[in-house]
Amino acid sequence: MRDVQISEDALEDLNNGYLFYEAQESGLGDYFAACLRADIEGLRVSAGIHRVVHGDYHRLLSRVFPYGVFYTVEQECAVVWAVVDLRRSPEWIRQRLADQDRTRGSSQ
Repeated sequence: MRDVQISEDALEDLNNGYLFYEAQESGLGDYFAACLRADIEGLRVSAGIHRVVHGDYHRLLSRVFPYGVFYTVEQECAVVWAVVDLRRSPEWIRQRLADQDRTRGSSQ
């Protein structure tokens, strides 16, 4: 089993998703958060098996919502860097991950 860490940016993504879905219908934000939390928790056993989509980022597709969880595998740890609504344009997603690369580079 691997450890799972969630970056501050990914936590902000999760919060924004929660707020979006909660604004649609009361309680839907909680359902969103629970589903994504379960998807991310699954990385403890499945990290590294998902498709590599940009640099060293793997993409886990959420089972319920149209979201992708972008993570890297670092030794015995899966690090979640972004949780993105996949209805956004592919170029926006690529740019988001490129921006995340710059943030990661400055913090390592």
